[in-house]
Amino acid sequence: MNRGRIETVWFESAVLRGNPLGDPHVRRIPVWLPPSYDREPTKRHPVLFALTGFGSRGRGLLNDNPWSPSLDDRLDALMAAGHPECIVVMPDAFTRLGGAQYMDSTATGAYETHLVEELLPWVDANLRTLAEPRHRALAGRSSGGFAALRLGMRHPDRFGALASHSGDLLFEYAYAPDFPRACSVLQEAGGLTRFLEAWDRKPQKGKDDFLAFNIVGMAACYSPDPTAEMGIALPFDLATGLPRPEVFARWLEHDPLRLLATHADALRGMRLLYLDCGTRDEYHLHHGARAFARELTRLGIAHLHEEFADGHMNVGYRWDRSLPLLLQAIAAGPMAR
Repeated sequence: MNRGRIETVWFESAVLRGNPLGDPHVRRIPVWLPPSYDREPTKRHPVLFALTGFGSRGRGLLNDNPWSPSLDDRLDALMAAGHPECIVVMPDAFTRLGGAQYMDSTATGAYETHLVEELLPWVDANLRTLAEPRHRALAGRSSGGFAALRLGMRHPDRFGALASHSGDLLFEYAYAPDFPRACSVLQEAGGLTRFLEAWDRKPQKGKDDFLAFNIVGMAACYSPDPTAEMGIALPFDLATGLPRPEVFARWLEHDPLRLLATHADALRGMRLLYLDCGTRDEYHLHHGARAFARELTRLGIAHLHEEFADGHMNVGYRWDRSLPLLLQAIAAGPMAR
């Protein structure tokens, strides 16, 4: 079987240099090149940006697991079955706080700018791409699925198709139920800074540690505040535990379900708008996906919404559903008018 190959790019980012968390500004970014890339040196290809979830980076998509094929193995199988070829770029938005949601934030760094204004032009300038929005797609799972929806709505001039697997939606259900426990964990630790110092020291993190860490990471993205501890405004008061509705309102501004009210037109021209979620999702994201799909239907926006009987974790097999659709969408010629 003809196989693609992985080329590792060490990308030096200008906008991530000197980021608030001191994370590396040189990022290791895997790029999957399809089987014909070396064999046909004049051929150009569509591009898929594959976005990982919170707590992971692009290289995580290539992890070798005998029970779940890596992304490059899935792509090789699709190419062998005759599906259209494409280049796949796997960005790295990992931070000390677990991830950046592919957003710009004063608490984490300019990761949206990095992807859209740095990495994307570099890909077109250095690889043989079909450098048009209709030949570019975004896809991801969990936080990566959230980012695919958000970036697709914010940059329709850059991307022509997207797929969101179990993407973060309906923040009242996805995040708010964890606020009380996260608050307790942070209080017991003695505050945000001490919690993170203890996190760094622990060789084994517990379930509650991860729960609180996730909320802190999201707050760094959704509600940065240079005047607050570590530049992060939390959606609850650490002294009393009382909710801070004005902070959570800032989170909701980034919920794709809310963004749809002002960015619907950006999705109308998508060659593919795909979203799915397991009906047993531990973060209740299937409710958000249903609400998003219903609103798309009300607005007359073409989409494909699917559900499957599973939870949030270990559902990489859903790539086998979205990838063939994405490859077909971004390989196609001009849309009929």
